[in-house]
Amino acid sequence: MAFTGRAALLAALGSVPVGIWGPGWAGVLAVNAPLAVACACDFALAAPVRRLGLTRSGDMSVRLGETADVTLTVANPSRRPLRAHLRDAWPPSSWLPGTEIAASRHRITVPAGERRRLTTRLRPTRRGDRRADRVTIRSYGPLGLFSRQGTHEVPWRVRVLPPFTSRRHLPSKLARLRELDGRTSALQRGEGTEFDSLRAYVPGDDTRSIDWRATARQNAVAVRTWRPERDRHILLVLDTGRTSAGRVGDAPRLDAAMDAALLLAALAARAGDRVDLLAYDRRVRALVQGRSAGDVLPSLVDAMATIEPELVETDARGLSATALRTAPRRSLIVLFTTLDAAPVEEGLLPVLPRLTQRHSVLVASVADPHVAAMAGARGTTDAVYEAAAAAQSQAERHRIAEQLRRHGVTVVDATPDDLAPALADTYLALKAGGRL
Repeated sequence: MAFTGRAALLAALGSVPVGIWGPGWAGVLAVNAPLAVACACDFALAAPVRRLGLTRSGDMSVRLGETADVTLTVANPSRRPLRAHLRDAWPPSSWLPGTEIAASRHRITVPAGERRRLTTRLRPTRRGDRRADRVTIRSYGPLGLFSRQGTHEVPWRVRVLPPFTSRRHLPSKLARLRELDGRTSALQRGEGTEFDSLRAYVPGDDTRSIDWRATARQNAVAVRTWRPERDRHILLVLDTGRTSAGRVGDAPRLDAAMDAALLLAALAARAGDRVDLLAYDRRVRALVQGRSAGDVLPSLVDAMATIEPELVETDARGLSATALRTAPRRSLIVLFTTLDAAPVEEGLLPVLPRLTQRHSVLVASVADPHVAAMAGARGTTDAVYEAAAAAQSQAERHRIAEQLRRHGVTVVDATPDDLAPALADTYLALKAGGRL
């Protein structure tokens, strides 16, 4: 319970004439006694806060950057109408900076025995789970002089999913996939390594595709057609160690890796391949296995939502052993990690032969576009020194990438905006070449 600003203002205004015409205790009592009686009556007429019934409904998941509406239903079982100010508290990252007060505070009036709904609109700024905090209600009497205040625990969770901004590239990559699979009106069948069917020879076909046995049986020249392999296994491995916490632009490297992984997973699922996910630093942070083509993308998005970079050095031996257990058969292992010299030379390279012996390995790394901008800077002494440092950093990354290639690893090194399409193109090239 608490006095309102209106009661304080009335007390202040009443004290002015008392101080001028009749200072003393009698004058003070003459003003404050009626005000105290009015406050007591106002308090008695205010709806009790503890007896209110509060329930939630609404969105339980939202993509980062979009809005989620959570509805709070307030039921007033008392015989007095509820006139209240309500604060629906959520973590600060549930709204854009500066919009929390307007979004979380509401005025509400609920007649006796009725209920009302109000909506809190969230716009989260970070991935992960956002859990509702307490609901604070301040109930006022009809005069607005005194208030009752109480809090209620009304649990609710909104999961903030990765934004998957690279999905805009998916139509063009699927069109390329259909060309490889021979399902478009292209002039020639798609190339691949799995036998598909026989058809009649037409001028311009590769003579190496002629099936001479079928030609002898049919008394007509027949050629083999091929399609890319299907039902291959792809394991996406997210390195969630300290290097994934480095920020490139406005987001950590891990977020760019997740976006590229989602595009590759969507493309591979459409191509008929099986996709699993492993997130690891010193222990397993997330593991998604055995999902069908229709469920793999929602499962990956849900698992990635709560993954955060850990400020620890990644255990490369543990990562390699876990990846081998997760992919017992020959697979394409796509490792999202850094190309920094120390983590690769001291951690990844010693265990790489165990992976490449049984699997095809692709390393995807997020490059900093600011380094490329620094490398081209000129005009001042500071710019020249920055360009030299950037060139040295780029040369180091190229050296590490070349070491990985000598071990039979395919390397994709691109900026956050280019990593997802570049990785998808590399996957399509491997599929067309029969290297999965």
